[in-house]
This record gives sequence, C-alpha cells and structure tokens, in this order.
Amino acid sequence: MRRLSGLLPTEVHTYRGDPWVTKFYLFLSLVITFRSVVHVFRKDGGANSIAGIDLDVEGGQNIVAIFAQWGLEQLLLAGLAWLALFRYRGLIPLILLINLLDNIGRILIGRSKPLKIDRPPPGAYGQVIILPFLALALWCSLPKRDES
Repeated sequence: MRRLSGLLPTEVHTYRGDPWVTKFYLFLSLVITFRSVVHVFRKDGGANSIAGIDLDVEGGQNIVAIFAQWGLEQLLLAGLAWLALFRYRGLIPLILLINLLDNIGRILIGRSKPLKIDRPPPGAYGQVIILPFLALALWCSLPKRDES
C-alpha cells in the first residue's frame, strides 16, 4: 500500500517513491515544456498547423491569442515540474496529481465541447494514451506504508 500523505510531504527535498517515476516525469516535463513553447511562440499558436482549427474566420486572431495564453499556463505548469525535478523532489507526487487532473479535465471538456476540425490534434490521442501511465506514476510516486 501507499501513503496518500506523500502528496503533501513534510520533507519536500526527499523523493520516497519508486525510482522509475522520476525518469517518466522527466520525459513528461519535456513534453509539457515543448508543447507550451509551441503554443506561445508559433505564429498560429499551433491552432491551425497542429490542431487543424480554421483561422480564416472572423475572430481567427482571437483563437491564436487564446492558444498563446493557454501556452503560458502550460509553461507555468512546466516550471513547477522542473522545480519539483531539480529542487523539491518530494513534491513530485503532488505535481503528478495536478497533471493527472489536468489531463482528465482536458478529456472531459474535449468530449463535452468538441472542436470542429478535419482531423484530431495529436493531443487528442496523447492524453488518452498517457492517462493510465500518469495514474500509475502517481501511485508509484507515493511512499510505501512501511517506510517512515
């Protein structure tokens, strides 16, 4: 069994979960960082070139602006990820929980408010594929009950 108290550890500098999770989390942090930088700095924010959203409509520039702002939010989450990886490893379970909830939220919102596009963006598949790995990584990042 695992201890849920590992989500808010008293010692934030020490990671007590399974070692493989930090490698997975490094990979996840790279993906989150790359994705956020694309949304912020790509001319169309990835809205058309990646997500396939038609920007040749009235208000198309507003879509690009929203994508860039969304990218900034993702970049802030990426910053927390890097902070946890390199300084406060004990917070990895908490940040993984935030990533898991973010992913679930994206899936639910994507289903309730779907985009009208020709082809699904890569994230539509990626977030479904990564979901069980995120859940497993979160569970394995928590300290075992027999540890102090």
